[in-house]
Amino acid sequence: MKIKKGDNVIVIAGKNKGQKGEVTKVFSATNKVVVSGVNKVKKHLKPKTRDQKGSMTEVESPINASNVMIVDPKTGKQSRIGKKEIGGKNVRISKKSGQELK
Repeated sequence: MKIKKGDNVIVIAGKNKGQKGEVTKVFSATNKVVVSGVNKVKKHLKPKTRDQKGSMTEVESPINASNVMIVDPKTGKQSRIGKKEIGGKNVRISKKSGQELK
């Protein structure tokens, strides 16, 4: 998978199209990522004791990695990811500007 934890991405498909965020979790086995502030769903929580009340919280749900693209650090627009050897190390680069990704 080309997308790593901590990358800034933009959603290119689905109900959250156009939203930007940072990848907080990567599930490489299922090819899914969790992006902060994107694809929020409501989760119902049962009361744990008799005195407590049930509640609803919003959590971020995973989306398919094919529906996100990396944000180019130079232009701020979506870009593909490439690899290049710099100083004997393989690094990820943005195809649009050629700039190295963190």
